[in-house]
Amino acid sequence: MIKPLFRQVALLCLLHWMGLQCAMAIEEPSYKTLVQEGRMEVRLYDSRLSAVTHLNGDMDQASNQGFRRIADFIFRSNTTANASSPSSDARAEKIAMTAPVIVQPQGLKDTRAEYKSSENWAVEFVMPKEYTLESLPKPLNPQVEITVVPAKTYAALTYTGFNTQSKVQQEIDALTAWIQTKGWSIVGAPQLARYDPPWTLPFWRRNEIWIELKPLP
Repeated sequence: MIKPLFRQVALLCLLHWMGLQCAMAIEEPSYKTLVQEGRMEVRLYDSRLSAVTHLNGDMDQASNQGFRRIADFIFRSNTTANASSPSSDARAEKIAMTAPVIVQPQGLKDTRAEYKSSENWAVEFVMPKEYTLESLPKPLNPQVEITVVPAKTYAALTYTGFNTQSKVQQEIDALTAWIQTKGWSIVGAPQLARYDPPWTLPFWRRNEIWIELKPLP
């Protein structure tokens, strides 16, 4: 019994070490913390360059399809920025993966509406800071758009575990309640930010809910 248990513990430690190595190597968008209380923060994020795609379906379908679509862009389906025209014959450039992957519902008429009620989604990968709009390779897939997201203020809540629709909604409700106690104004729909690769064990996963706010006074 001891040897199988030892192997299981060793495997867990190895997976955790792999997750830490990935986390250490992956770039994240820059921000300044304005307020912090437990799991909740208010952050002022710098502007960022992002690849975005829009999809229909439920949250899981959109997340999976959107991830594959943009991953295809950053790993092979692109053409260098100085190419004369986008073409599959042009040399592709491998773009480094960053974190988090951001999933946001689209078309909710009320920012208080349930996240899971959306049938339209935007999936966003933040591009490495080394690139500008001019130097970033261009996507060959017209369903992938390159956009500059301006500096924004977000309330953020951090948690671990799997992102079931009920779990995501539970954390959104907790963050929304905190915002309301502070009297801050919400100006955007909730966003789910995922930081870890899919093989990361649930209790080591880092997930966040972001809700855009009006700039704090």
